Parts: sequence; C-alpha cells; structure tokens
Amino acid sequence: MSEAYKPLDPETMPRSPGITYQELLDADSRPVPDVLRLQSPKDMGLQRYSVKRYTSAAWHELEVERLWKKVWQFTCREEDIPEPGDHYRYDIAGMSFLVVRTETGALKAYPNACLHRGRMLKEFDGNAAELRCPFHGFCWKLDGQLKDIPADWDFPQINQSEFSLPEIPLAVWAGFIFINPDQNCDPFDDFIKDLAEQFERWNLGGLYKQAHAAKVMPCNWKIAQEAFCEAFHVNATHPQIMRSIGDVNSQVDVWENCARVITAGGTHSPLLTEVSDPDLIRAMMDLDHDAEVPEIPQGVNLRTFLADRSRENLKAIAGDRAEIYCDAELMDSLDYTLFPNFHPWGAFNGIVYRFRPNGNDHRSAIMECIMLAPFEGERPPAAKVHWLEEDETWSSVLGFLGKVFDQDSFNMPKVQQGLESTYMDGIVLSGYQESKVRWLHHKLTEWVGE
Repeated sequence: MSEAYKPLDPETMPRSPGITYQELLDADSRPVPDVLRLQSPKDMGLQRYSVKRYTSAAWHELEVERLWKKVWQFTCREEDIPEPGDHYRYDIAGMSFLVVRTETGALKAYPNACLHRGRMLKEFDGNAAELRCPFHGFCWKLDGQLKDIPADWDFPQINQSEFSLPEIPLAVWAGFIFINPDQNCDPFDDFIKDLAEQFERWNLGGLYKQAHAAKVMPCNWKIAQEAFCEAFHVNATHPQIMRSIGDVNSQVDVWENCARVITAGGTHSPLLTEVSDPDLIRAMMDLDHDAEVPEIPQGVNLRTFLADRSRENLKAIAGDRAEIYCDAELMDSLDYTLFPNFHPWGAFNGIVYRFRPNGNDHRSAIMECIMLAPFEGERPPAAKVHWLEEDETWSSVLGFLGKVFDQDSFNMPKVQQGLESTYMDGIVLSGYQESKVRWLHHKLTEWVGE
C-alpha cells in the first residue's frame, strides 16, 4: 500500500450527520456479504493538484508515454468478438490496437499496423479470415503469423518465419478483455487483485451487454471521469434525486489499484431535513410530485420494500439469482474504479463506465456507458456501440440513468473552460468525500510524475 494512504478510523473520522452506510446495512432483511462490510477509508492529505493536469498538452504527452503506453486497460467484452475472425479496434491517445479471436477461439492483441509501411490493418470492427493490409496486400493469419507477401522475391531482408505481428499482453477478467501496450508489463493478476477479490460474489461474466453508448465530450478525460467518482455534487447537479439517495453519507474506500464509492438508495440526503416515504418512492421511480405510489405494508422497512419489488422484476430475467442478493445489493450504487479509467458497478446494477482521451486532444474525451444485464437461457447478442451526436442526449438511449448523465455532461465543458481561465494553481478537493478523486491523482503522480 502506498505510503500516501494513511488509514482512518471509521468510528472517529469526520463525517456528515445522519445514518452511516454500515448502520443501513444493519437493518437489511438478508445477510449482508462481507464485501459490503469492508471499510478502507484513507487520509491522503489535503494537497492541491495542478490545473495543468487538465489544460497542458505537455502533461497529456507525459500521460501517453508513462501511463497509456504502460498500463493495463479495458478494451472490449469477450462477447463483442464471439466468433473466429471477429476483431475489435481499440484506440487510445493516438495509438490503435486490434483484439482478435483466432481460428482456435484464442484471443490475441496486436498493434493495428502493417509491418511493411505501417498502414492501419483494420479501420472498423468486424470479421475476417485474415489480417490483410489494404495498401500493398501484406497479410497475416489471425494468430499473427505471416501468411503472404506479394512479390516476396523483392524482400530478401525479411525472414518470413519471424515476420509475425508483435503480440500485446492480453488478459480476461469477468468477460472483460484487457491489454497492456508494454510487452514487459507487470502481471495482470497482480494489477487487478484487489478488485477481483471483491467481485467474486458478483459474476459480471455471467451478464450480457444490453446497451453501449459513447460520446465525445469537450473536456479532458479526467474531468469527465471525476464527475462519476463522488456523490458530493448531487445536491447542486442532481437535486431531483436527493430525496432518494444518501449522497454525502456515501462510504468511500481506497485500496492500491482500485477504489469505490458506495451510495445508498432508498434513503434521503442528509442535506434535506425530512422526506416522506411516498416522496422518496416518487424520486426513486422518477414520478411526478403528486403521482400515486404503492403503499408500504405495516412494519416493512422502506428499503426492504423497494428491494423486494426489484427482486420480483429481476426474476423474469435472472431467475433464482434474484433471491441471493441482500437489499443493499439491489438498492445501492456500488461504484468501483480500477485505475486508470475502468468503472464497473457491483451486483445487478450492471453499469460500466470508461473514460479516455479522444486521440491526442487533451481537451477532448471519449465517455462510454455499458449496461450489463442478467439473462436466462442462451446469451443474447452483445449490443453494438451507439455513438451519440453532439446534440444527442444520453437519456435518448439510456432512459432515467441518461438524465443524470445529461446533467453531468452539462458541467464538463464548463469545468474545462473554468480551469483554462482560473488563477488558482490547483484544484481543491475535500478530504473524504472526494478521496476517490484524490486517489486517482495520487496514482497519476506515481505513474506520470508531478
């Protein structure tokens, strides 16, 4: 564990008034799994992080060299390339890679570049029996071995038995495919250890990709990502959900390569003095202020009541698995981050975020939301990515969750513009509520430098 992470005592550390997350768990109607009882708050100091991390092209170039060319990163799901010959193009910070399913079903990753003159081998995701360059026709098998050189007599300098596509380290976890551009990288299992141990109960590999939306955002990738790393902004950005979410009472836990924010649903914000049960239900269900709501049976806990409704709705697509989760797993936002930019949620929440630079433009980012869902019987086909146009809203494809994204997206370019204009030398972060953001910057310092 980094020396910058100093453990805090959950019993004595400063916190918001109101019920704690662990106290909410005490009232759960079912046994609570150990993973939700973990607490790992950290004191990482109160230092500021330079505005240049968001506004400087030179900092972006350091990120490319020291982070994106060196770190394990999520590319696609196994179900995105289920058949031999399927290939997926993954781009990051000006680089392009191919993830390929070979004839034997094995997964391979290569730089998306011909070994002749460097032309990109594949411009789009798809299926092919070979990897042939459209420029001069140099061709490789799906396993990376050389297949054909047109007029090979004219290349006596090439040892054809060794002229294979360079293989990029690849690993699979819970249906997610990761690559590392550094061929001498540390083992993936060590990198993902903390996250993998905590997700043993939640088999994300047993879910399917129900939806996938992406959009180019006019801001640095860290600005887009940080909007999803704390609940402190709910009161100003998402006031409509304050009646049904314990925003500033979120539990924040930090480990080495992963961190999480758990925000309780079915409880109101401590910043509100009082919320009736019917108003809380209306907020949860996105109903009008005077809409009729189901009546809660006498003596039944509100969170249990709402969790039971979720269980019933899930049974049609998840079968008996809907019964194994406690109320908290059905009600709460279990938002994890694996450094640097992979955000899977626990249980049946089914949300996965990814944020990355848009090419080499440090003022532009790609934001993605993948929705995973349980299923019974044969796995449904994976949803294709839907790229939103500049004026197209997240809510047009993701419903209620998209409304929240639209509000977050409204802030992002304003943050970028403000940081370009500010006279302050660094951003100011809270000690606890924004400690996941602080953790990300600590990790960036470890990889990129000050």
